Amino acid sequence: MIEYVQSALLIISAILIIISAIGILTIKVDSKNVVYARIHIFGVFDIACIIAMIALGQFLLAGIYFILAPFIAHAIANAYWKKEDRENNLDLVTVEEVVEDDNPFMHPKEKMQALESENSEKLKADERFSVTMLEIDEGE
Repeated sequence: MIEYVQSALLIISAILIIISAIGILTIKVDSKNVVYARIHIFGVFDIACIIAMIALGQFLLAGIYFILAPFIAHAIANAYWKKEDRENNLDLVTVEEVVEDDNPFMHPKEKMQALESENSEKLKADERFSVTMLEIDEGE
């Protein structure tokens, strides 16, 4: 009976590996965010390998692989997002700062940096700290 369960698990894992291999081969290389699609497909492959290890009686190895595989996939996706994806997708990098003139609590970054540089020269403050003061007129 155990041999039948092991055989069924190995057949299921083989089918999952074939499906993930077809998915990797048919994915368009020139499409946007292809790395994330590949990581998703390799997640199916990881589960197939875990099922195969359970079928072969390697429970400890399957458990370790089950714990470590998501961390590794996340590390790869995070590294790609922080380094290469920012270089390839310029629309992710360019963010326009929208400041309303009638809002007293929001000021352009350039104006705040100019005020900070004026205040630091007057007060001879430490360059590590930045202090911004807000004047409130009670008449408003």
